[in-house]
Amino acid sequence: MPGPLAGIRVLDLTTVLVGPYCTQILAEMGAEVTKVEAPEGDVVRLIGPGRHPGMGCMYLTINRGKRSLALDLKRPEGRAVLLRLAATADVLVTNIRPQAMARLGLGYAALREANPRIVYASVLGYAQGGPYAPRPAYDDLMQGGALVASLNARVGNGEPRYVPLAMVDRITGLAAVGAINAALVHRERHGEGQQVEIPMFETMLTFVLGDHLGGRVFDPALDAGGYGRLLSPDRKPYRTSDGHVCTMIYNDRQWRSFCAAVGWPDLVSTDPRFASHATRTTHIDAVLAMLSAEFVKRSTAEWLTLLAAADLPVTPVHSLESIFEDPHLLATEFFTTEEHPTEGPLTRMAVPTRFSASPAGERIPAPRLGEHSAEILVEAGYGAAEIAALLEGGAVRAA
Repeated sequence: MPGPLAGIRVLDLTTVLVGPYCTQILAEMGAEVTKVEAPEGDVVRLIGPGRHPGMGCMYLTINRGKRSLALDLKRPEGRAVLLRLAATADVLVTNIRPQAMARLGLGYAALREANPRIVYASVLGYAQGGPYAPRPAYDDLMQGGALVASLNARVGNGEPRYVPLAMVDRITGLAAVGAINAALVHRERHGEGQQVEIPMFETMLTFVLGDHLGGRVFDPALDAGGYGRLLSPDRKPYRTSDGHVCTMIYNDRQWRSFCAAVGWPDLVSTDPRFASHATRTTHIDAVLAMLSAEFVKRSTAEWLTLLAAADLPVTPVHSLESIFEDPHLLATEFFTTEEHPTEGPLTRMAVPTRFSASPAGERIPAPRLGEHSAEILVEAGYGAAEIAALLEGGAVRAA
């Protein structure tokens, strides 16, 4: 069955992670995504191990469900092809900086002229209008600018550090999916397309400061900001007698259950620091330190059994090896094997969102560079001689 976005055509002019992650989710939801790549291909094709050049592991995990058109947009013939495709597209997504898109003659005004109903989504480093607007942006820079690195310094050894994930790329990519779908709903209701800007810097700031704005919500500020529980030095997996375990004893019911399970029946009533969620938050460092001292008394297996029996949240600390043996993921078939036509068997992850009436899931594997160039041109109405001329002239490349 088709996904919820079946029939939506997306032109994907994105590279690296933030844009391709967004457009893969659109493909998973059933959209027809055409990945428009420069003749040399998306640079992410080169990241990580691979069986063939240009088909690296990271590229394969964020470009499923797309067709590839290798197109030189710096050539007038290449620009003409894109505008012809845009005339029947619903969405164009780009993380090329607006100044570069304007130089190519592919700014919003040009695309709107080709198709007034198109949703033109620009995934940017920074909101336009400020001094940072024309700057290049990458995940590491955004983690530094949006407080992630400095917050890590507060709970670490004092040195700012990045989270070992391309976190901002993926968070902004998810925000872009939501914004694009909202613009499509607007078009459905009002019949007009529009330009949508999704800036990485500001998107990540709302993500971080939602937790850490703290007393700075008020004017004048009631404190210096920062959520104490998240910044406590003992907020980490608890060390057990033989490993680690993750749990979070959060609300009052959970605390009563935990105290009963470990033999602290009077703690909540006798120690005012543990009396309520508010007092535990105020004394979070002492609370977590006390828990840390308790958890080393039992093994990981004992804690997993005890906490689960008490209906308390608990999970093991997985590694890149153990995650593939997780019983829940095995039962839900989260990891499956995909047979790629050129790259052989691949491990793939299931689409986490489930729709009861329109199941999600991309229909084709990640493409080779220019794999569908001729096919897409035929669909756009180009004749055999025209396609041959575009290939011969270098405006289009085929696999």
